[in-house]
Amino acid sequence: MILIDSSVWINYFNGVFNQKTDFLYSNLGREEFIIGDLIYTEVLQGFSDERSYQKAKELLDVFPFKNLGGKDLALSSANNYRILRKKGLTIRKTVDVFIATFCIENNISLLQDDKDFEPFITLFNLKSI
Repeated sequence: MILIDSSVWINYFNGVFNQKTDFLYSNLGREEFIIGDLIYTEVLQGFSDERSYQKAKELLDVFPFKNLGGKDLALSSANNYRILRKKGLTIRKTVDVFIATFCIENNISLLQDDKDFEPFITLFNLKSI
């Protein structure tokens, strides 16, 4: 199971070709990809025109949907953030802390293209593609 981060979806919808979007293109229908509530919001809020928004929504709605939040995950995310901060590392977006922690705790790989996930890979064994 692979959660696709907004960093990859945004590149995908903008026609950016790189290693991450190539992986997504190549593995649609072959891998079990999922979408999360926070990622769904991040991606869809970026569309300015209705037609592109609707097309993106239709595509995203095909994937199994996961709620990434909740009190237990919020606490784990806060603890992970604090551990990183004590090591001098600051994650720019709280959403990324939630996404990384969700993947770590549920043993789910993350397809991402965002440097904020690197400390989670190194220190918490986040499986990243």
